[in-house]
Amino acid sequence: MNEAPLSSIFLRFAGISLLAVGGATAALPEAQRQIVGELGWMTSAQFAETFAIAQTSPGPNVITFSLFGWRLAGLAGLIVATIGILGPSSLLAFGAARAMRRAGEAAWLARLKQALIPLAIGLMAANGYLLARGADSGLLTTVITLASAAFVALSPRSPLWAMAAAAAVAVCAGRLGFL
Repeated sequence: MNEAPLSSIFLRFAGISLLAVGGATAALPEAQRQIVGELGWMTSAQFAETFAIAQTSPGPNVITFSLFGWRLAGLAGLIVATIGILGPSSLLAFGAARAMRRAGEAAWLARLKQALIPLAIGLMAANGYLLARGADSGLLTTVITLASAAFVALSPRSPLWAMAAAAAVAVCAGRLGFL
């Protein structure tokens, strides 16, 4: 565990929270840029591993940032990171909701809402790319990533099937010495 200062964790996560257009997952590219690239608090592999643990845990996606805090500074880091990622964005959302309620059906508001859709999708796509780049350490992990993405994108079945298949392949590959 890297002991990052609590005040730094709070300030970084508070800033990142204001970029969470589309939810916490959409802010992950900026989190990765800061936590891994700029500050060196984690490696790309640690970042991707923490994200994967959070995504396979029940609960909201924002748990990812709580786990980043835990990894950086233990229980105190978890608490500070959670407050940092939830506080500013919640206050902004509250203020925006009040303003939107007052604006009613204004044309500018409809255009703004339409513009935010591709922004959120672009942020999520960037997130997928950055996480795959950090987690895919070889041909097998790259194939698992691409096959999982294709399955989820093209199949009407639950993503749990892709998770189960990826886990089975990883366990077998590990036992055979490929991972």
